Amino acid sequence: MDALITAATSADERRRGAKIAVLPVGSFEQHGDHLPLTTDTVVGSLIAQRIATDYDLFLLPPFTLSCSHEHAHMPGTVSISAATLYAVINDIWKSLQASGVPGLRRA
Repeated sequence: MDALITAATSADERRRGAKIAVLPVGSFEQHGDHLPLTTDTVVGSLIAQRIATDYDLFLLPPFTLSCSHEHAHMPGTVSISAATLYAVINDIWKSLQASGVPGLRRA
């Protein structure tokens, strides 16, 4: 399993009973010729993992696309609108509420 994605099962999360989930939000954009396009996602995921571990929270997989319009002219950059990003995060939050996790924190 990729180190940036939780391996928790439904049973693990039922036992944890977390009331707050942590959602790493990154981007897929240029960082010059020396860093990968996933740099922001990796950094956000590592921070989210640490927060989730330290506070025993529900770690969600990273959302890897964001608003990167300022980098649109650079090769490899993929961007979505702010409205789309808001809609996706809002849908994730509603889904969490339906499954018994009322809180969502973005890392």
